[in-house]
Amino acid sequence: MSIDVRSGEDVPRFGLLVRQHRMRIGLTQRELADFSTVSVRAIRDLEQGRARRPRQDTVRLIADGLRLGLRARADLESAANEGRTSWAVKAGYEADPPAPPFAVDVQLGREAETGVVLDELTGGGERLLTIVGIDGVGRTRLALEVATRLHTAERTPVLWCPVAAPQTGGDRLAALVRGCVGQLLDAGDGGTDDIAAFVETVADRPPLLVLDGLTGTVRPDRLAELLRDCPGLRILVTAAQPLRVPGERTFLLTPLAVPEPGEPVDPQAAAVRLFVERARRVRPDFRPTAADTELVGAICRRLDGVPEALHAVASWLVVYDLPTLHRCLHDDPAGLLHHLAGAEGGGGLREALERRLAGLPADERDLLDALCARGEEFGLAEVMALTGRSLPDSGRAVRDLVLHGLVRSSYATGQSRFRILHLVRAARLCACTTRV
Repeated sequence: MSIDVRSGEDVPRFGLLVRQHRMRIGLTQRELADFSTVSVRAIRDLEQGRARRPRQDTVRLIADGLRLGLRARADLESAANEGRTSWAVKAGYEADPPAPPFAVDVQLGREAETGVVLDELTGGGERLLTIVGIDGVGRTRLALEVATRLHTAERTPVLWCPVAAPQTGGDRLAALVRGCVGQLLDAGDGGTDDIAAFVETVADRPPLLVLDGLTGTVRPDRLAELLRDCPGLRILVTAAQPLRVPGERTFLLTPLAVPEPGEPVDPQAAAVRLFVERARRVRPDFRPTAADTELVGAICRRLDGVPEALHAVASWLVVYDLPTLHRCLHDDPAGLLHHLAGAEGGGGLREALERRLAGLPADERDLLDALCARGEEFGLAEVMALTGRSLPDSGRAVRDLVLHGLVRSSYATGQSRFRILHLVRAARLCACTTRV
């Protein structure tokens, strides 16, 4: 009997054999699942090649369910072993440690943050660190800088997994990483042990594993298994919010510092330099005067120092002169977001911000709306007055907004004060106006 490969040119021999034996004795996937106690999903994934490294107990249970003889069972076990990590992959990984993706732009104004994250990952105290912050603040760029420095200084292997944009194809090592990450995120019971295969490959030279753009939840038990079985492994995550799992260190990445109102604008300030550098991409002759620099400082304040927002708005200098751009941003909050949507990369930023706000729990969104209605700056006393909550409860509510990157904290006066980002305030006021 020939093996049907119509839908699986890349299906491992194990999956083809399972399907062949199942069809030979006239079983459906559901019936084989009942006989073997292996889930239907696991059997389907194995037969279709989505799962490539079955556990030993899964192989045994499927062989029992198929009532295989000694020779057929041995052939099935041999095929299962073929799906495991080859020594060639392991040897290649150790001989030529993989590097992070190449950065196409220079990072500005993040030296302190880079140093803190590097120290925590290399000091031995932190093995799981999550960079959080508002969309567009540069979480991925900071992770890339940290990974690049680690790789350059210590030849640390860097396994970069863009979770938000899953990749297909690639080499076997990349597939191995995707399988491991998929199992970390998977709430099902799958029939593979991708974590064990990952550990088998990297344990002798633990890497920095970067999960970029994580949006789902992580299985704490599988994460603990990975960290336990691979001592020395460090995991760096970029995400919209903390994973909230044991052992996690959360690093809040705030926007770039912006000039305070009434203070002279430093042309070397990171936000100002970034805006000017991006402006010169569309207007190479852009050389701001002292008066222009003051306008740039005001624009940076209006955009909260969020790098992606600065990128997007600077691109509009191909249409507007600087005073017109400043006036538009200052006078029309709705127009502010309209411009971000129209600029390069700005549409994605606006949509991401709207999703972030829409995804807030109802009580956090209501508090944010109430704070937006009363003004930009507030303290815990104002939150207590607005909500009637106790000081600890008010502190927790504000902490959640801070960790979402929607509110910025300040201690310049010796007291904790907080300010809603202009971008957030404009988006919420626009949303409230639309509902009305």
